[in-house]
Amino acid sequence: MTRNQQVNIVKVFSQADFDHFARLSGDNNPIHTDPDFSANTRFGRTVAHGLLLFSVLRGLIDRLKPGQDLNEQSLMFPAPTYADEPMSFTVTMTGNGDDGPEFMLEVKRLDDGVVTCQGHAGVMI
Repeated sequence: MTRNQQVNIVKVFSQADFDHFARLSGDNNPIHTDPDFSANTRFGRTVAHGLLLFSVLRGLIDRLKPGQDLNEQSLMFPAPTYADEPMSFTVTMTGNGDDGPEFMLEVKRLDDGVVTCQGHAGVMI
């Protein structure tokens, strides 16, 4: 695997996806599941669970390095990810650390290019 190898997909989550993830994960915070509650927050509407976004990114890591164990991750969520907006998910292999390959992670809105999730991860070889 060469440095800077990249995989990218576009996804559009629905409110039903947020609700389903809440049921699966047990994270029923109303910021993710209750449009009336969320309308009165600084976000103005429901937002995706951060780990829903990371789950997609983890799947992309596996496309670059199939079957490898994740040994570390670091994520930030500088802006919200809303339902019904096309999102670009990108994982770029940036090199090798002491334990194995390292990756840059990014999720951004296609409409305005705003990054909603960024971070890095590493897998063990």
